[in-house]
Amino acid sequence: MKRKRFTEEQIIAVLREHEAGAKAGDLARKHGVSEATLYNWKAKYGGMDVSDAKRLKALEDENAKLKKLLADQMLEASALRELLSKKW
Repeated sequence: MKRKRFTEEQIIAVLREHEAGAKAGDLARKHGVSEATLYNWKAKYGGMDVSDAKRLKALEDENAKLKKLLADQMLEASALRELLSKKW
């Protein structure tokens, strides 16, 4: 089964439907996701506006990029330390 990717706007729209009183099971069937997915979305995006969700996504992307850069620097420093510690 192909995994469907929802945008932050779509997720928040679904959560607003849920807040308006729609049942989780009905929403899950309507949008083709599991109830567990709805509750995960609620835990992550509950109470957010679209702009907040976009900012969260941008910060997560930036965090991933910085972690990759840090890992690269640590690997390079480790290689240099190993090279310098060898006796000639």
